[in-house]
Amino acid sequence: MNSKKIIIDSMENISVYKLRDILCEKLNYIIKSHRPIIILCIGTDRSTGDSLGPLIGEKLNSLLKNELIIYGTLESPVHAKNLCTILREIKNKYNNPYIIAIDASLGKLQNIGHIIIEEKPLSPGAAMNKNLPKVGNLSITGIVNISGSLEFMVLQNTRLYTVMHLANVISRGIYHCILKTLGSKINSDFDIVLNSSIKKSTSKI
Repeated sequence: MNSKKIIIDSMENISVYKLRDILCEKLNYIIKSHRPIIILCIGTDRSTGDSLGPLIGEKLNSLLKNELIIYGTLESPVHAKNLCTILREIKNKYNNPYIIAIDASLGKLQNIGHIIIEEKPLSPGAAMNKNLPKVGNLSITGIVNISGSLEFMVLQNTRLYTVMHLANVISRGIYHCILKTLGSKINSDFDIVLNSSIKKSTSKI
């Protein structure tokens, strides 16, 4: 499996379409084979920096709930305490699912706002030194803040703007991938709202 790391700067004007094209290339065969696709959005709304996953899940649940299987929303987040239970549920309920795992991450200052796509599992809670199972056939992570010491406090003090911008770009990238691959119109009114929110994101992260 090619685990080459692909990095997108979410502040680029074409970031949504870069993400769309990357996902289309990687998911085209999966979608056409009718293999169940699980979007597993990891995180909690109790921490600003760790809320990236649930925010993306919330947006996608409104956009693509009939096209994809989505776990992890603001109402029902997937986090450290229930991740293993959710993974068992997915294993028991779906035959050979393809899991796209989405989570927030910490990185270098100059990389805040970057989106990382890899064809390998991600390690949830790695920044917090949590011993959780690796998950995902494909992983998408958004760098929300700087890594170093006191990661818990760093996540708590992350700018909501940064997280929301990343959530908008990632959810739109996934949405446009499904739209392009399936060749159908899905909830275009909601996409107009997302487009508007992206265009208003003009300040630096």
